[in-house]
Amino acid sequence: MKVQLSLAVIALALITSLAAQTATPIARRPITDKDIFDFLWVANPQLSPDGSHVAFTRVNVDDKRTGYETSIWMVSTSGTETPIRLTSGKHDSQPRWSPEGKRIAFVRGGDKGDDGKPKPAQLAILSLAGGEARIITDLAKGASGPVWSPDGKRLAFQSSTTPEDTARAAHKKNTPPADFEKEHESDVHVISRAVYRNNEEGFLDFTHPQHIWVIDAPAAFDDQPKPLQLTSGNYNERELHWSNDGSRIYFLTSHVDEPYYEEPGADLYSVPSAGGNAEKLVHIPMGIHGLALSPDGQRVAFHAAVNEPVRSYTQPDLWVMDLRSDAHPTNLTANYDYDVGDSVFGDNSAPRGGSGRTLHWSADARSLYDIVARQGRTPIIRVDTKSGAVTEISHGDEAVFDFDLTPDARTIVALISTPTIIGDLFTIAPGGNHTRLTDFNRKLWSRLNLTEPDEINYKSFDGRDIQGWIQKPPDFDPHKKYPLILNIHGGPHAAYGWVFDHEFQWMAARGYVVLYINPRGSTSYGQDFGNIIQYHYPGDDYRDLMVGVDEALKRGYIDEHKLAVTGGSGGGVLTDWTVTQTDRFAAAVSQRDISNWASWWYTADFTLFQPHWFKAPPFEDPQDYINRSAITFVQKIHTPIMFVLGEDDSRTPPDSGGEQLFRALKYMKRPTAMVMFPRETHELSRSGEPWHRVERLDYIVGWFDKWLLGVPHPEFDINPPAEKSTAAGD
Repeated sequence: MKVQLSLAVIALALITSLAAQTATPIARRPITDKDIFDFLWVANPQLSPDGSHVAFTRVNVDDKRTGYETSIWMVSTSGTETPIRLTSGKHDSQPRWSPEGKRIAFVRGGDKGDDGKPKPAQLAILSLAGGEARIITDLAKGASGPVWSPDGKRLAFQSSTTPEDTARAAHKKNTPPADFEKEHESDVHVISRAVYRNNEEGFLDFTHPQHIWVIDAPAAFDDQPKPLQLTSGNYNERELHWSNDGSRIYFLTSHVDEPYYEEPGADLYSVPSAGGNAEKLVHIPMGIHGLALSPDGQRVAFHAAVNEPVRSYTQPDLWVMDLRSDAHPTNLTANYDYDVGDSVFGDNSAPRGGSGRTLHWSADARSLYDIVARQGRTPIIRVDTKSGAVTEISHGDEAVFDFDLTPDARTIVALISTPTIIGDLFTIAPGGNHTRLTDFNRKLWSRLNLTEPDEINYKSFDGRDIQGWIQKPPDFDPHKKYPLILNIHGGPHAAYGWVFDHEFQWMAARGYVVLYINPRGSTSYGQDFGNIIQYHYPGDDYRDLMVGVDEALKRGYIDEHKLAVTGGSGGGVLTDWTVTQTDRFAAAVSQRDISNWASWWYTADFTLFQPHWFKAPPFEDPQDYINRSAITFVQKIHTPIMFVLGEDDSRTPPDSGGEQLFRALKYMKRPTAMVMFPRETHELSRSGEPWHRVERLDYIVGWFDKWLLGVPHPEFDINPPAEKSTAAGD
């Protein structure tokens, strides 16, 4: 009896001890710059036809930390199952369910050829009954954008492969290597168009436009279907949609050689899916995207912004048009003053993996489902197709990046980000309740001390309402004084909001209070608020930011002598402008900036041939460009400033931005430095090489540590210490 009692006491003690250990909270640490190596992203959710499962792309940093890998995953919409990986490739994306829900088409890329270069991505099909995925195309320029026919027997897709490419590939394949003499392939660019390169693509190849192809979905594993090219010519086609009976494919194109000489427009075409001549249905005098065909095939819906009057920013609206008549498009959201089809942004949407479409018809065609950027948030909305009445489906301090739904709208799955969630999948019930389906960063997040920002709202100098946020250090003490970083968004027609931003969390973890604001010119606050900076940028938006800094100082926990400012792209423009207008900041970091508007007008990857931002080109009105360029006022810059630039950035070429200010400041012996990232484009902070993204953060905060906190950073000095010798005996 005594022995049994003793054992019971021991057991109870053990249970109590284990319970105490379990109840003890795990010590959490601040987020670091290198935590991004362990981030997992979700992209492009696609619901199965019955709504029971969702396929999506998962993205991770590769082992070398110089790139990203993508794979196709699936999870039940019940919220009770663990996601499973469906494909084994390292560069699989764009999953698309077959109509019967038993197969998934996707795009597979990344394999390297004999020359060490990546092979073009091809279409593949995976049977959910089991077995390996099968690649079904072998086109010289690859394939993308698969779209199933209504009967599930064919796939439409896009490729820039030409008959010459096919013949050349066949010749090379059938010629013995010993007899094959490689022809000289010139790498010289002969340029005759004003827009000849793209920030992400590099130099554009106008000899290989994207065209529409179809291919039979193989009925058996050993079937070898041959793709059929449906369209040809000199122009790209996009946004493919099958007709209900599968006889035709609708698409958008623009048969304009040099569109920058006129306002945006698009043509809606259709082509027989069995082959034949394409037919132009209607010209739409607006730049449109997000095309969606109604269930009965009689109407189309799309996002578009009107061309008149000419504005630097024109709010996108939701439009519908009847294909059976010559009626003009109808603007359903003309009286809804927010950005339909748009979203607020952070620095961690999936860097690879693509996205689906966010515009969907209901089965009865009485409603359209969409997203909208509204005052720093991005909810899903339902729009009545007759009255245009808008109803919010999702709610809360969050941003929906992407979503899909079943035709009856009973199942909605959304990719949602918040200040403490990078982006995960949730189902949204009719009442707005969320059920979480994925939580890939749970293990990492359980070790991190992440905090929500504080929203602030204030009146600017002219009484205009301005919204912003303050991200505090995780161990914030209101009785202390903190250094502050004003972080300015780009665009300028874009918006911060309730979304995850690694940069803000990490700067706060390093002991800074981060202030980020949506000044006038930002989206998500209506047409007038966005366009008010036309022909006055930079200008009063700078004043909005300075009033925001004053508002933060009123809170008592900011050291007014330790203020820093940074921003990228349009934020770089305003950073440059800020230090020409005031000396209140102890340090600045300008990223991917424009310091000379005239120089940028001549060198950017897109043109300003239309009078949206400037009323005339710089050779007709040079003074306007001079008055709005920071380089004009460089002698007023006394703030120590560093420039962060991408070597391959053609959106804001370095020599039109930081390079000019850097050289001028060096001439005047003012404190400055420049950090140039090789191979990086304008997307450095969002989808650049992972190591570069980490180093970018280190350099920015390192510069602020040096000038605000007195932390030595010899890499910024004129004579940095020599590298240690690795020779034997040293």
